[in-house]
Amino acid sequence: MINNFEGNHLNFSFEYPYVFILLLLLPCFWRCPAGVMKFYFPKISRLSLVRYVLAKDPLFHAAVFVVAVTALASPVVYDRLAASERHGRDLVLTIDTSGSMAESGFDKDRPKKRKYDVVVGIVKKFLKTRYDDNIGLVLFGSFAFAASAVTYDLPALEKVIDTTDVSIAGQNTAIGEGIDQALRALSFSHAKRKVIVLITDGYQNAGSVSIRDAVEKAKKRGVKIYTIGTGKRGDYDAGLLKKIASETGGKSFSASSAQDLGVVFKELDRLEPSPIRSHTMINRKPLYQWPLVIAIMLLVFYMASRRKQEAAK
Repeated sequence: MINNFEGNHLNFSFEYPYVFILLLLLPCFWRCPAGVMKFYFPKISRLSLVRYVLAKDPLFHAAVFVVAVTALASPVVYDRLAASERHGRDLVLTIDTSGSMAESGFDKDRPKKRKYDVVVGIVKKFLKTRYDDNIGLVLFGSFAFAASAVTYDLPALEKVIDTTDVSIAGQNTAIGEGIDQALRALSFSHAKRKVIVLITDGYQNAGSVSIRDAVEKAKKRGVKIYTIGTGKRGDYDAGLLKKIASETGGKSFSASSAQDLGVVFKELDRLEPSPIRSHTMINRKPLYQWPLVIAIMLLVFYMASRRKQEAAK
């Protein structure tokens, strides 16, 4: 766990901040030393030295305890955090932008909002959970094109999505071309897992690439396709979407409302979980030795002062 306190150049952090839970024992230096010692360590509690140490100067001992706990928490300074060399999957969102996506009523809470705008909003929420994936964007209507290459820069991808709109690729629905363009976007991928998420609300009625050929190509390349039909049953080719998904090892979903689509993307997140991005500290410099040295020096000073007092008596 990392807690950051960023300055102009260096960052300060504790590698084991949970160790600070030991500070909950601080009241025992004043209120419960005798009782706690007798209950948990009855033999040790009989030693006069232990009783003496706990009874005398509790504030001093509490201070030493705090410094020692700080050392255990392992404070460090570092230049910056960098993502580790872990890779997720390469995923291409393939979204229908045909004229029917301009229909309203898909979101029951906001009935005037266009279906496409609702879909885009849910897709952007989905992107925020993809910690270690490379994601691309393909849009299709009468034809298909890659709006964004597969990228790790998901904030930039969100900005690209914001520039898209209904009918940007024409009024019709070329599902085969959509899949084919998504496969082209994945052709340079070296990821072990490659996924296409296809979202449509219509039937194939345009394009020069047949769905059969596109699906065969996906199967040969080991690309899994998840299909999502949006709108009422009958508005889209549910049987075809199921066949595309089953032949490539994916799964087909139907979403008649924005609420249903939100549930679908949660299910996708579960079926294709993104690895949590781990971080490494650059130019890491440990500081635990300083509070440790301070604690030792305080104890030595305390023991020397007690001996001097005893000698004076």
